[in-house]
Amino acid sequence: MMINADPQELAKFGDLAHRWWDTESEFKPLHQINPLRLDWICSLSPLSGKQVLDVGCGGGILSDSMARRNAQVLGIDLASKALKVAQLHAMEAGTEGVEYREIAVEALAAERPASFDVVTCMEMLEHVPDPASVVRACADLVRPGGWVFLSTLNRNVKSFLFAIVGAEYVLKMLPAGTHEYARFLRPSELAQFCREAGLELQCSRGLTYNPFTQRYSLGSDTGVNYLFACRKPL
Repeated sequence: MMINADPQELAKFGDLAHRWWDTESEFKPLHQINPLRLDWICSLSPLSGKQVLDVGCGGGILSDSMARRNAQVLGIDLASKALKVAQLHAMEAGTEGVEYREIAVEALAAERPASFDVVTCMEMLEHVPDPASVVRACADLVRPGGWVFLSTLNRNVKSFLFAIVGAEYVLKMLPAGTHEYARFLRPSELAQFCREAGLELQCSRGLTYNPFTQRYSLGSDTGVNYLFACRKPL
């Protein structure tokens, strides 16, 4: 089976692996948005006692925080250096209920279908060659009645200006080259992937950044970053 990953993308995040848990590093935006993502997920599906899969977990920022909400979390990724950082952080921080594994989501879907109450796939779809395949695998992995949470970047002039020109070159919040505009997904495209995978979109949120207050917030503006909450029918 072809691995649905871009070697250049894996190498890019692997080279930065040692900086994942530095809250002033290139990963500062992920640390800043994590409480917003976590609270939104918990508002729709309280995590305590749930079996949770975090797809494209990287250094474990979301995985670790979900485990601290008393979920049993499996974080998966293909960037082995980032996974080692995630494992090390869990040991150092004493986080219980989280484990990490280097495996493609499609391979895990074949191995453990309908095994999870909640599946998250955040800030990853814009980095893979075939995002529809990832969405299908997430749908296969979640139990009937379970939730799938996705986030990515919209593809339009505004997102190009804000997410690439603004964030990477003007404000230098992210390393130049972090994102490739052609891989961004319009909400209509992601909604179609979800429908084709048998998921029902429940709600969406936009994630916006105010450069003056340097704060992120969740709202109705899905023009740049956005999140989907989907359910698998019973």
